[in-house]
Amino acid sequence: MCGRYAASRNPDDLVEEFDVDERPEQFLEPSWNVAPTQDVYAVLERAPRGEPEQRPRRRLQVVRWGLVPSWAKDRAIGNRMINARMETVADKPAFRKAFANRRALLPADGYFEWYGEVKGKKQPFFIRPSDGGVLAMAGLYELWRDPSVPEDSGTDPWLWTATVLTTTATDELGRIHDRMPLLVERERYAEWLDPGIDDADRLRGLLVPAAPGRLTAYPVATTVSNVRNNGPELVEPLPVEGAPEGGKSGDDELQLF
Repeated sequence: MCGRYAASRNPDDLVEEFDVDERPEQFLEPSWNVAPTQDVYAVLERAPRGEPEQRPRRRLQVVRWGLVPSWAKDRAIGNRMINARMETVADKPAFRKAFANRRALLPADGYFEWYGEVKGKKQPFFIRPSDGGVLAMAGLYELWRDPSVPEDSGTDPWLWTATVLTTTATDELGRIHDRMPLLVERERYAEWLDPGIDDADRLRGLLVPAAPGRLTAYPVATTVSNVRNNGPELVEPLPVEGAPEGGKSGDDELQLF
């Protein structure tokens, strides 16, 4: 699964990286410890409001992490919808409509997984692109109308939410956790985001686990396990102590592959 990640890029960098046409009015502070139910940036394509016949425009949208289906009675259901399994996403009632028409990219510096124990605590690992680039995690987004907000209240009743698609981890990453986020390569961004494409097999073919050598994993401080902690020090590598069996030691950090 993907239950915590880092997203420290500012919107200007993301607009350039993902060739975005529209940027959000809301600015999110950098976070090195993004947790479920928090606001994050998502890249998506959607026609202008009230003009469904117009060409979809690529936008950077603030969403809440944890998808709330449009039919949900309560937004709390999103607390357990932070991930969607690729194997069943086209069939699950909570995700199938979003998979067909509302796909997104969730930009990340990398993500965290926990392995084994060190001094009675699970050891967190940070998994990031080997080249230091942005990780484009495949996601879905949804809009949910809050029934408690009156039509004439002047308050926006629509909640934007998102989930991360996951798959079986590669042999290397599988040593840490058996699931991992699915990634979208740059040359496939447009096809993945296109709301006019709804063929499930075609969409599945756009997503692949990270290629060998694409990602680097290393242990980080256990302070990341507390969602109240935040800062760039959370993604700094620890010395090799506590390396899982089969890990390879570098000069100052553990790299699994």
